[in-house]
Amino acid sequence: MNLLRLSLVWFGLASILNAQDLPELKYFVDLAPRNIGPAGMSGRVTCIDVDLSDDDIIYVGTASGGVWKSTDGGIAWKPIFDEQPLQAIGAIAINQKNPDEIWVGTGEGNPRNSHNTGRGLYRSRDAGQTWEFVGLADTRNIHRIIVHRDNPDIVYVGAMGSIWGPNPERGVYRTKDDGKTWEKILYVDQGVGIADLVVDPSNPDKLLAAMWEFDRDPWYFNSGGPKSGLYLTYDGGDTWSQRTAKDGLPKGELGRIGLAIAPSSPNIIYALIEAKVNGLYKSTDGGRKWELVSEKNIGNRPFYYSDIFVDPVNENRIYNLWSYVSLSEDGGKTFKTILDYSTNIHPDHHAFWVHPQDPNY
Repeated sequence: MNLLRLSLVWFGLASILNAQDLPELKYFVDLAPRNIGPAGMSGRVTCIDVDLSDDDIIYVGTASGGVWKSTDGGIAWKPIFDEQPLQAIGAIAINQKNPDEIWVGTGEGNPRNSHNTGRGLYRSRDAGQTWEFVGLADTRNIHRIIVHRDNPDIVYVGAMGSIWGPNPERGVYRTKDDGKTWEKILYVDQGVGIADLVVDPSNPDKLLAAMWEFDRDPWYFNSGGPKSGLYLTYDGGDTWSQRTAKDGLPKGELGRIGLAIAPSSPNIIYALIEAKVNGLYKSTDGGRKWELVSEKNIGNRPFYYSDIFVDPVNENRIYNLWSYVSLSEDGGKTFKTILDYSTNIHPDHHAFWVHPQDPNY
C-alpha cells in the first residue's frame, strides 16, 4: 500500500513538472561555478611578537598557516609550527625574560566565515624548535596572551571561545604556576568572549579586558549585545570593575572593542568601540572615565577590524588597522591613510609592532 502511494506521488510530481515550461539551458551556459566554502585563509597574519634582546628575531602567527619565524629582521621566514595538529593561530607572546620561551594560542580571533578554529595553548622553550601543549583546549579561539612582566610564571590568556555557538570556556584565564594549572578570572556567559586584553606597561597587575557578545553562522553575523563591556582590574584579575555609559562609554549595546595603552603615558588609553555610532574613545585617568574623540575616518567593518596601537614615545600618535592602515598625529582627532591598496597586496590588517625604543623601525 505504501509503495502504491509513493508511486502515485511520484507520478503526480512528474506530471506537474512536465506540464511546466522549463527554462532553456542556454540561459545557464555563462554561469561559472563559485566556491561556497570552506573559506580558510592561510596567509592572513593575526599576531606578531619580537625578541627585545635581538629585534631581528620575529614571530608571526597566521589565520591557518601556523607560526613563522625570521632571524634577519623579516627578510626571510621559515615555518616552525607545521608538526602541530592545528595551524590556526590567534596569539603569540614571548617571555622577554627568557626569549626562547614562546607562548602560542590557537584559533583565529577574527570571526569571519573564513575563520579557523583552534584547540588550546602551546609553548616552546627552545625558540620554536619543539612545542608542548599546555591546556585550555576547549577555549577554541585564543585571541590574547600576556606574560607577566616581573613574574613569567604568571600568564594571562584572553579566550574568544567558539564563534559557531555558545561554550563556557571563554573569558580571561590566568596561571600562576607556569601553565600547570589555569583558573578563569573573568567570565560573563557562554556567548561572550574576549575582544581585547591589554596590560599597563608600568603596572603588570593592571589589565583592561573588552568582553564581546556575538553570534556567527556561516551566512550571518550578529556583533554586539547588552553583555558586551569593558572591565578593569588592579590586582592581577582577582577583582574587576565594569566601565559603563556612566563613565563616558557609548550608551546602548556595544560590539567589538579594541584597546591600546600609551606606553609613554600609561594613564592615556584609547578604545575603538563598535556601537550604534562607532567611535574612538580616550581615557586620561587609566581607564576609569572616558570621552569621545572622533566618529569619523576610524575604519570600516568594526566586527572584523578593531586593532589600534599607540607609538611608544608619543601618546598622540595612533595607528589604526583596517582595510587600510591609518595614522593619527593628534590623539585620534584626525587620521590619514599611510597604507592603501596601491601595493597590490590584499588589504587585511590585524597585526602591528612598533619598536619600543625606535618607533620609526
